[in-house]
Amino acid sequence: MENQTELYTLVLSGLSDLPSLQLPLFLVFLLVYLMTLTGNLLIVLLICTDSHLQTPMYFFLGTLACLDMGFSSVTTPRMLLDFHNQKRLISIQACITQIYFFLLFAMSELSLLAVMSYDRYVAICHPLHYTQIMHWKTCVLLVLGGFMISVVNSLVHVLLLLRLSFCRLNSLQSFFCDLPQLLLVSCSDTFINVLLILILAIFLGGGIFSLTFCPYIIILNTIMKMQSKAMRSKAFSTCSSHLTVVFIFYVTVFFSYFHPISKDNSAVDKVASVFYAVLTPLVNPLIYSLRNEIMKISLKRAVENL
Repeated sequence: MENQTELYTLVLSGLSDLPSLQLPLFLVFLLVYLMTLTGNLLIVLLICTDSHLQTPMYFFLGTLACLDMGFSSVTTPRMLLDFHNQKRLISIQACITQIYFFLLFAMSELSLLAVMSYDRYVAICHPLHYTQIMHWKTCVLLVLGGFMISVVNSLVHVLLLLRLSFCRLNSLQSFFCDLPQLLLVSCSDTFINVLLILILAIFLGGGIFSLTFCPYIIILNTIMKMQSKAMRSKAFSTCSSHLTVVFIFYVTVFFSYFHPISKDNSAVDKVASVFYAVLTPLVNPLIYSLRNEIMKISLKRAVENL
């Protein structure tokens, strides 16, 4: 069948069809988006300006903040526009573009969380060799490596999407273009696309998952062997923020992508999508700033110097 992706538009179902809720939802998510940008930008500025925070751990945290700003910006501005004009129409090209950047930032964040696990492993299990192992060149290469993997992963999915046809006006049961939802409304055979998702999820996703959680088996074993209660407390503190972020992100992503999609569950799916696509980038800076004493001291110092 001839590719017709350039001829058709899609309809995003949005979060609610009730006209009376459009303005309140617009104001709520506008506030969430502004808070997300402000919180993550503040973390980046603190790390760039405070010499006490210019270490590998905070370099990764600053990178995570940048990814969170990009991740949120892929979906939220479009959602705010739909609340405003209530048309919810999106072209196939724009939809595929949004999917590309959504997958790019999502995979980049997963890769970075795995890198941060390795950083905590080296810091706790090999503290005397930390500066030798985690020097700046290594940190930059680890971040760039994860980003390049994410670029290739997103590009492969998009190239396969471009071969599909969308031959009628369809509604996506979401407030943004999501890969599984888009495949459901295609009138082409999507077997190869679904197979690719499964293969990459098993090998690429499984590898990143293992690299994220396996170091914590060794970390926890090392922490339990520490003689000093203060050292154990400090080690647990540095790991707890990262584990909290990892847990929130993985739980919402697994719930959204690894259960059957149906119209009966569309409301639940939308809530899960809001959580990992909109709220997680807001929660991350709060978790790291509220649970990190050095960050709180740095913020207090910056406020006092204003």
